[in-house]
Amino acid sequence: MLHSLAYLGISSPAVDEWPTFATEVLGCMLAEPGPDGAVRLRVDDALWRIQIHPGEVDAVDYFGWAVTDEASLDELQGRLEAEGVEVHEGDAELAAARAVNRIRWFVDPWGYRHELIWGQIIRPSSFRPGRAISRFITGQQGLGHVVVGMPDLERAHDFFTRVLGFELSDKIITDKLEAHFYHVNGRHHSLALGRLPEGVVGFNHLMLQLEAIDDVGRGYDLCLERGVPISKVLGRHANDRMVSFYLTTPSAFNIEYGYGGVEIDEDWTPKTFDKSSIWGHTVHEDNPKPSPGIVRRLG
Repeated sequence: MLHSLAYLGISSPAVDEWPTFATEVLGCMLAEPGPDGAVRLRVDDALWRIQIHPGEVDAVDYFGWAVTDEASLDELQGRLEAEGVEVHEGDAELAAARAVNRIRWFVDPWGYRHELIWGQIIRPSSFRPGRAISRFITGQQGLGHVVVGMPDLERAHDFFTRVLGFELSDKIITDKLEAHFYHVNGRHHSLALGRLPEGVVGFNHLMLQLEAIDDVGRGYDLCLERGVPISKVLGRHANDRMVSFYLTTPSAFNIEYGYGGVEIDEDWTPKTFDKSSIWGHTVHEDNPKPSPGIVRRLG
């Protein structure tokens, strides 16, 4: 079934700002650009993991999910079609564009495109970070995690667990936040769903995990030095224990830049937390109204 978050595709009018931001602040490596001029970013030996396409507005183009084997493509297609969701077979041109062996795609009930892929192309020992960092934590855990807001959290929970096979890690419920966290591998969560008002959906952030706390601290300093908007200061989450901060990208969505998240094991039991963080993660004083991410209205 699903194995990991493989990649993320975004459209943005700020595409030209990404090469410097991604390499010098985040530590990504630039890959060969896409045929449409897209900026492609590497965080490991995969040919690319993040792609920013030229566009008139900031928008989520697609989430890429790797499956464990080729048979899982058929199984997931059957589940989706049983729910009335149309699944499309990607041709050789699309597979080449995504640097994968096989691909199928569908649009979920909230208008997000998801791509199911097998055989992401890897080029061993080829990753070179854009700045001095230890490494990004990827491998079996995939790119990181994404957080998406939905107006009907119960319906979204059913779709992503029963149909796609995500497993609940835990929940955070406070007076300001209700979010569910889901895993498909050892990473605490590859997907989180938060409740938004009726008629609104939004992509809040992508999490990138580093091997060393100093990578995160230096990234924080670079944001301060370069005036990159920090949406939440350093803190530690209550559920996955990640030490991280949040910064806003040139394309409205945020990145959680973190270290030290716990891993799921066979004895894991989901819990509910009444605080999102043990300490920190408050709004930065220079950014009192941080970006909510890429938000759009349904319909």
